[in-house]
Amino acid sequence: MAQSPDRPKESPSQTAGPYVHIGLTPNFCGIDGVYASDLGATMVNDRTKGERIGLRIRVLDGTGAPLKDALIEIWQADADGLYNSPSEMRGAADPNFHGWGRSPTDMETGLCSFETIKPGRVPFRDGRLMAPHITLWIVARGINLGLHTRLYFSDEEEANAQDPILARIEHRVRVSTLIAERQGDAYVFDIHLLGEKETVFFDS
Repeated sequence: MAQSPDRPKESPSQTAGPYVHIGLTPNFCGIDGVYASDLGATMVNDRTKGERIGLRIRVLDGTGAPLKDALIEIWQADADGLYNSPSEMRGAADPNFHGWGRSPTDMETGLCSFETIKPGRVPFRDGRLMAPHITLWIVARGINLGLHTRLYFSDEEEANAQDPILARIEHRVRVSTLIAERQGDAYVFDIHLLGEKETVFFDS
């Protein structure tokens, strides 16, 4: 049966390409006047509660080279383990902490940076406390469906050992792909897309 000429046709498939940055981080790519600053660029202010930390993140391809056109979004609890969300039923989150951030990777170094706070512990669905963690969503040219993973902290060994998500990962070597290493007042985290050190990704 012939297709009706009035029926819309499917658009051609295409990778995210530069449109990710044009639409989501216009100031970063030189398009001024859309927003005063790119959405998600600032997560804290001078009244935000909690330990201030920096995150330094790279996305590495199968050869170990950093992707220079990736974009990362993060979502996390505040210092008391509460989310800035209408779905949060355990209490009121810190009004001076957004809990969500977005940053592109640098076009020269492939490095992505966030200034945030270390999150508090959040209960798993069965009530057990999870270790402090930050959820990451990664997209780039060639990644049509965003990748979802977590970042845990190297100086939270006891909490990490109790975390119900980390306990489900079969091999401890795989767990190590989710641990960010502390360097001064920042945590450094590499996301490996392929290879022996491939990061553990979760279903969205």
